[in-house]
Amino acid sequence: MSRRATLASTLATAGLAAVAAQGAYRLLRRKPPAGEPTWTRTNHRGESLTLLEGPAVAAGAALAAVASPGLPGRARAALLAAAAGAAAFGGYDDLAGSGGQRGFRGHLGALAHGELTTGAAKLGGIGATGLAASAVLGGGPVDTLLNAGLIAGGANLVNLFDLRPGRASKVTLASGGLLAAAAPAAAPLAAVPAGAALGLLGEDLGERAMLGDAGANALGALLGTAAAAGLPRPARIALLTGIIGLTAASEVVSFTKVIERTPPLRWLDMLGRRPVPAPAPAAAGGAATARPAQASGPAGQTTPSGPTAASPASTQ
Repeated sequence: MSRRATLASTLATAGLAAVAAQGAYRLLRRKPPAGEPTWTRTNHRGESLTLLEGPAVAAGAALAAVASPGLPGRARAALLAAAAGAAAFGGYDDLAGSGGQRGFRGHLGALAHGELTTGAAKLGGIGATGLAASAVLGGGPVDTLLNAGLIAGGANLVNLFDLRPGRASKVTLASGGLLAAAAPAAAPLAAVPAGAALGLLGEDLGERAMLGDAGANALGALLGTAAAAGLPRPARIALLTGIIGLTAASEVVSFTKVIERTPPLRWLDMLGRRPVPAPAPAAAGGAATARPAQASGPAGQTTPSGPTAASPASTQ
């Protein structure tokens, strides 16, 4: 495929994914499955927002994977499997998770004591999804395991960034752009998650909706699939090493604190976002009267207002 044809295919795929995500979002908002309260959360401003952005992004990406012209058949099927599986297991954690355990250590520690958390079930499910999508792509045992790691690891890593409005979507857009630049043949594949994320970025930045685990895991799995299908083996090994390193670092280092201490990253993180509310003045006698920015995590996250709590890894 010529460079011009690749660019045209990439733009067409991104546009289709964006439009499909917007359409799915409108349909879901009109008639939310199990009722609107199931998907409603309250953010740090005390305002309601919806988790339906996540299913809408996953649905838009899946539709684009199926309908976009020019995508290879195996890659098309792998994208669909990755999006559906990651969204399903992520959505389960969004709606059924208690938020009591966090990170690999928390979930695996609970499992060691005989407790199967929704987060552990999600990790196992997305691991199986990654393996299935990798098998669809084809290749020998080494490539199958390597690609499964990229898909599952990408799903988890993007979710780790979903702690502020728009952050995971921005990471998706940046990652998709870097992948397209590094491997032009993978550009139409990377356009699937990038277009879906872009389609609903305004809702996320405006704090009217959030990706949740369903959306963030799906976007990461799709990026991993695009990398698995489009990069040579040495590049895939290097990328998986980076994903593992960042995931391990997240257990001991706060990505949010690193971003806030780095001016260029802080500027990008705040780009398009509503200003963070200033703390209220202290009451007479020195006692602070301001409501905490959030009840269960860094400022900018949501607290549950529905029947269940969203996973802490993906709240805003």
